[in-house]
Amino acid sequence: MSSQLALVKRDTVDVVADKVRKFQERGEIHFPANYSPENAMKSAWLLLQSVQTKDNKPVLEACTRDSIANALLDMVVQGLNPAKKQGYFIPYGKNLTFQRSYFGTMAVTKRVTGAEDIDAQIIYEGDEFEFEVIRGRKKITKHKTAFSNIDDNKIAGAYCTIYWADGREYTEIMTIKEIRQAWKKSRQNPDKEGSTHNEFPGEMAKRTVINRACKAYMNTSDDGSLVMTHFNRQDEAIAEAEMEAEIAANANGEIIDITPPVSEKVEQGQSQASPEEPKEMRFDDFSDDIPPVGQAGNGPDSW
Repeated sequence: MSSQLALVKRDTVDVVADKVRKFQERGEIHFPANYSPENAMKSAWLLLQSVQTKDNKPVLEACTRDSIANALLDMVVQGLNPAKKQGYFIPYGKNLTFQRSYFGTMAVTKRVTGAEDIDAQIIYEGDEFEFEVIRGRKKITKHKTAFSNIDDNKIAGAYCTIYWADGREYTEIMTIKEIRQAWKKSRQNPDKEGSTHNEFPGEMAKRTVINRACKAYMNTSDDGSLVMTHFNRQDEAIAEAEMEAEIAANANGEIIDITPPVSEKVEQGQSQASPEEPKEMRFDDFSDDIPPVGQAGNGPDSW
């Protein structure tokens, strides 16, 4: 290992590992029996050495050590491992972020809520589909399809249900219009010919409704645990990193107001930040003052 990599590892991986050990010692975090934070960190470190920015620069050189450490901490606290495709490290300018895959979102949801299973299904044109609303919660009462209805060009919508062993259920339903509206926020340009969204609309629709269901249910919880703090922090961290990257890219150009109006923010489901909120999250912010399990957290709403 080069001296530069060794220095980055000392200032990020080793520091995060030490913080995680302290969280465990104080009983602020408990990992599943089959999860090893040490192994997850090793997998992440090996992966990070091959991740590059869009300018083909290694992220371990181009990104700040604070952002690298925060990304690693977000991954470990949520009990995720990139080797299992539960998340990805994505750079935005000088900021590295950890973004959960929908596999990762399901894993965290099961861990935090004790859910037994999470299932998503596509609704095709011609399907017999019915649901009812009981005390504000949707419940699928009928979904009958036919083999001839299965056609990615005739998707009418999708739904996802979270199941518990005691018989409880939580369901989210999305129309294809809502799904496509969500796709428009993707950085992958879903309207482009040959994009994953166009090539596999059924699977992408399932992924979208799974993320919606898991995030919606998780955010109804008043759980102020360390896991929920990092679960909710992801969207804010990504938004801030994107904003900083865009500002940096246009630093030498004409200054324009890229802040969407309040109505647009509400329409997109984004929370409005208080003027007193800090615009930059430093790794030091995740120190010994994080509330223990059971106390109210300060993670922002997401999705």
